Amino acid sequence: MNNNVPDIEILFELADLFKVFGDSTRLRIMYTLSENESSVGEIAENLGMEQSTISHQLRVLRTNKLVKLRREGKQIYYSLDDDHVKKIIEMGLDHVLE
Repeated sequence: MNNNVPDIEILFELADLFKVFGDSTRLRIMYTLSENESSVGEIAENLGMEQSTISHQLRVLRTNKLVKLRREGKQIYYSLDDDHVKKIIEMGLDHVLE
């Protein structure tokens, strides 16, 4: 057995992460947030989608630690959780554009 292969549980977690990236709406949201933090309304307007759809997908992204939020008074702003998320998006895009 190859000792360099991660534990099966880690691979399951990785597969689940890629499933989250497998939705074009979530990818569009993350790509938008890779440029600058935004509110649900701003994201919805930018993507031409309903706020309820954006809110639902942001919950999925937050649950998977891909986006985070910042409160400013009553307003909530979303951004990518860290640089790893942006790198995954950029690497995927580079691969597709090759």
